[in-house]
Amino acid sequence: MSTGVLHKAWQRARTQRLLEWLVLLAPWAAVACALTWRLAGAAAALAVLAIAIVVMAVAAASASRSLDRAWVVGRLDARADMEDSADLLFALPQGLTPLQRLQQARLQQRLCASAPRLALPWRWPRLLASLLLAAAAGAALVWWPARPAATVRPATVQSPRAQPAGFTVISAQRLQLRPPAYTGQAARETPALDARAAVGTQLQWTLRFAPQPRGAALVFHDGRRVALRREGEDWRGSHVLQHSVLYRIALQDAPPLQQRRAHRLDAIADRPPQVRVLQPEQSLTLLQEGQTRWPLAFAVHDDYGVAAAAQLRVVLAQGSGENIAFRESLLTLTGSGPASARRFGRTLDPLALGMAVGDDLIVQLIVRDNRHPVPQQARSASLILRWPPDLGSQAGGLDGIVKKALPAYFRSQRQIIIDAQALLEQKRRLPAQGFVTRSDAIGVDQRILRLRYGQFLGEEAEGAPKPPPAPTSATADSSAPATAAASDRQAHDDHASEPAAPAAGLGRQADVLAEFGHTHDQAEAATLLDPQTRATLKAALDQMWQSELHLRQGQPELALPFAYKALELIKQVQQAERVYLARVGTELPPIDPGRRLRGDRTGLSPAQIKVSAATVPDPAPVRAWQALGDHPGATADADLLQQLQRWLGDHPMEVEDPLAFAAALDRVRNEPACAACRGHLRALLWAALARPSAQVQRRPPADQVGQRYLDALEAAREARP
Repeated sequence: MSTGVLHKAWQRARTQRLLEWLVLLAPWAAVACALTWRLAGAAAALAVLAIAIVVMAVAAASASRSLDRAWVVGRLDARADMEDSADLLFALPQGLTPLQRLQQARLQQRLCASAPRLALPWRWPRLLASLLLAAAAGAALVWWPARPAATVRPATVQSPRAQPAGFTVISAQRLQLRPPAYTGQAARETPALDARAAVGTQLQWTLRFAPQPRGAALVFHDGRRVALRREGEDWRGSHVLQHSVLYRIALQDAPPLQQRRAHRLDAIADRPPQVRVLQPEQSLTLLQEGQTRWPLAFAVHDDYGVAAAAQLRVVLAQGSGENIAFRESLLTLTGSGPASARRFGRTLDPLALGMAVGDDLIVQLIVRDNRHPVPQQARSASLILRWPPDLGSQAGGLDGIVKKALPAYFRSQRQIIIDAQALLEQKRRLPAQGFVTRSDAIGVDQRILRLRYGQFLGEEAEGAPKPPPAPTSATADSSAPATAAASDRQAHDDHASEPAAPAAGLGRQADVLAEFGHTHDQAEAATLLDPQTRATLKAALDQMWQSELHLRQGQPELALPFAYKALELIKQVQQAERVYLARVGTELPPIDPGRRLRGDRTGLSPAQIKVSAATVPDPAPVRAWQALGDHPGATADADLLQQLQRWLGDHPMEVEDPLAFAAALDRVRNEPACAACRGHLRALLWAALARPSAQVQRRPPADQVGQRYLDALEAAREARP
């Protein structure tokens, strides 16, 4: 009974605290919404209102939860009849002593006799102050003068009554743009005559002139014309934007336009889709033992949208050497996500596709965008899943001789690098002699590895490797890994342990070679590697030699760069094993013996070297740049501007922005007295001028003193007998 009364009083206190915080924060939330409405509009105000409601709820709930059990115990202990034992009201009777249970019963009786009042009084001064401040802020927002709205200039450029004498003005203008449907862009209108739109956009002009001409047309800078048709007081015309152009308005039987500048239309080309591989991270993946799944994931981005379906090209390469067969198949994938950023994924089962040991599985994603009528296609990078072949049974056909795969020595260089790095990390904890001993042991391993690789180049062995010095008692534990690694060494040449050969026969070359030499002396008899692979392996041996040199001297930090380079070259040798070249010979035409030594050249093409004349740069840009100088009265005649226009049509790639160049040229042609226009065109021409070739600079003439010196030398030379 007393517990229920206590919990009800506790809940009333929490509810009162919750309401108090809501009343405190609600006016400020209203002020924030009003301010946002004033500055950014109704949509932003609704967003701020939602955020304010969430913040108010979180703050009020946090304040309510702060009235926890410790707060209730403190409030009850403030009463004299609780005798500072209010915490016993929340304890279980089983865990109390008889005296504590007696005290608990007494407190419960007192609670039943007089219900507790836990709620704190409302803090009215704080609430009234917050409300008054919020009301003042709201009144300031209401009475603050509104920012003048950005006025949109009407379509009318100039009223007919204010038109200048002798000119035609455009009293109203409008350009409507309807992008292609595949772009997903809505049609829009603009009062300006310049625009940027996607390729294939339908352009619709609506113009009104004062006074009205007899005819009007749009003249593009490449010579095309679009005639405008009159509909009442308006002139209308349409055009499909295929590439960026400049155009101007031409009138018939009417005064010229007051503004005769060219207008620009920029065509935004649809870019092909961009394909990015998400999984796997590397283009070459080795199939692990027991692997039955190969997950693939791609991300495709496009400016206007990618087709929902894509094709995954799967190629299975089987065989080895020159006998490689390819089997191709196409799988259809369905993408997810928005049209402009789709994701494609598929998990392949290599075994279900027929993959076996030594095969390669190559995949490539083919996607198309939504361009109409001809979509653009893009391909991802090729991803390869390789099932490593059995190294013991791998063979290649070279002149009918079976060549065993290189043994597993290729993985030892990485272990040498790991041992050297571990030794450097333990350098501070090892004594100087122990550090040198372990470095020398790793150098011995490097030497053994170098000798093993030398066998593939037909190099002679250098004898059995010498073990490192025996470690002292202080370094016995630290050199244990190196000793274990050295225990697996083996000599390159075992000729000393072979049984003695019988006596050589007199005069027999094979017996002499068997007695005084062996086949390691002949590099071509020792291995069958192509010249490029042999050169790469030779470079790897040179790097191993440098690594061994520094390791034997106790300098592993200097040996690591050479060890890394050796590992990189070894990997190149390892990958060269899968490179196949077509074995075809040179097919020469048959030789006619009857024409030998007779001087008959019938049917033979003359072996003459055609000398092409050097192209002379067009002098029009240089002449125009000189004519557009800054001196007073500088201008360019019409013929020179026409030559410059023709040069621009023949060399559009010589300038950075051909349309800007054409616009500047058109402005100079229409306003020959404009100095700023000439300067702008001259600056664009400077960037397009060809740089002169480097020449020997003429020595400057001698001054008066130098000339006297030269005259004295000449006189002395003439006076010499």
